[in-house]
Amino acid sequence: MKAVVFTLGCKVNEVESASMMNALEKLGWETSSALGYADVYVLNTCAVTREAEKKSRQLIARVKKFNPQAPVYVCGCASEKNAEQFSERGVKFVCGARDKQRLLDAIAEDFSCGVHVTSSLPKQVRTRAFVKIGDGCNNFCSYCIIPYLRGRVTSRAIEDIIKEISLTQSDEVVLTAINISAYGKDTGSSLTELMRALRDCPKRIRLGSLECNVIDDEFLSACRNLKDFAPQFHLSLQSGSDAVLKAMNRHYTRAQYLEKCALIYKYFPDAAITTDIIVGFCGETDEDFSYSLKIIKEAGFARVHAFAYSPREGTKAYSLQDIPAPIKDKRLHELLNEAERAEKDFISTRIGKAREVIFEDFDGCYTGGYTPEYIKVYVEGSHTGRASVVLQSVFRDGALGIIYR
Repeated sequence: MKAVVFTLGCKVNEVESASMMNALEKLGWETSSALGYADVYVLNTCAVTREAEKKSRQLIARVKKFNPQAPVYVCGCASEKNAEQFSERGVKFVCGARDKQRLLDAIAEDFSCGVHVTSSLPKQVRTRAFVKIGDGCNNFCSYCIIPYLRGRVTSRAIEDIIKEISLTQSDEVVLTAINISAYGKDTGSSLTELMRALRDCPKRIRLGSLECNVIDDEFLSACRNLKDFAPQFHLSLQSGSDAVLKAMNRHYTRAQYLEKCALIYKYFPDAAITTDIIVGFCGETDEDFSYSLKIIKEAGFARVHAFAYSPREGTKAYSLQDIPAPIKDKRLHELLNEAERAEKDFISTRIGKAREVIFEDFDGCYTGGYTPEYIKVYVEGSHTGRASVVLQSVFRDGALGIIYR
């Protein structure tokens, strides 16, 4: 039997899908994360935007083209938000984002496996291992529906996280959650405490998306004391305007955000600070938008993930007046151009310097891998493992390098 477990959305979804793949393989099944012919399809959906939800629905028709007779099992945030939009399309089973064990139980029962299989450690499908340290979010940003679908913050025990990391074969581990900054809020622990517990970990440790509130001297000191820490801080911004940040229910100002950036650079002078910016949020003026443009250079961003605001039913912002699409498109184009310039500037400052690169893929000509700052580096020929690489020039979506001998 072959099962395709296909994922839309965030790294947390990917980790959960990998766990389901591992569980199905314990039943003796072959699994794949790529769309293709299979006996069973598991679709892990996303609802972060309306477009993501639409793509989640369209997946059903896509997999049916490969095998019209195969049963389809659906889970994830889109089905948590509205199960009927999938059940009415003739799928075999639907559950939400928080009860994927029911999906595994349903498959085992439908195929008379005779074995109760539980979701386990994620199947390793990439060179980097993603380790989920918690779930849920308590922030309730006015534009975001995810806290309503994923629930409040829940954190894994530190000893369980350390055990999972020790079992991975990857050189790099990425700690991920819906909100990793809130790790430990429900247990009396903290992300700082977790960093201290990982001090002697031999693997490169990289963090997922962070919130301003977690950045302080104690946390950064704990990160600096790790044996192999990747100084890439994805510090979520969303807007450079104080007025828009307030409307978004983000609990910081642009000045406070920039202070956190300065503190990061104090501990990690060569750090890469990356971020997310939403353009065209309800009520955003030309002046508000100009602050988002300016902060790209002020913060020294290495990379910006930018997208236009998309109203979501069930959020506080949904009742607010939306900005016309042409204005949002124009602002997005302008911001993406500024972000591209910033990324090239960031990479250019590293040209001529040596960086430790962990190789991930070979395209037949170049092997690609990532520096601690998450610069994609290309080296001629086929390589594995890690090596010290001198960056030579801006190339493709990163830099061309040569192995330092």
